[in-house]
Amino acid sequence: MEVKKEELLHIANLARLKLQDNEIEKYLLNLQDILNYANLVNKVDVEGLKETIGERDSYNVFRKDEIDRFGNIEGMIKNFPEEQDDMIRVPKVVQ
Repeated sequence: MEVKKEELLHIANLARLKLQDNEIEKYLLNLQDILNYANLVNKVDVEGLKETIGERDSYNVFRKDEIDRFGNIEGMIKNFPEEQDDMIRVPKVVQ
């Protein structure tokens, strides 16, 4: 499967990437290499292989969810440039 320049630019647009003209050829080659490798993996014969998830049998190992109060709130607030009513003031990040 050959990747065309228009397809790459469409993918870059969806990912909100701004590619320079001198980067397009490099990205085309990298994307082509990735797709070639995926095709190679798809062709591997897996008939008769046992299904595996990982090398160990243990899974879903979680720590106990415990509430732990932070002791030095005033000291932490002093490390931030702005505070308001004993809270950290952060700049707006949503447009």
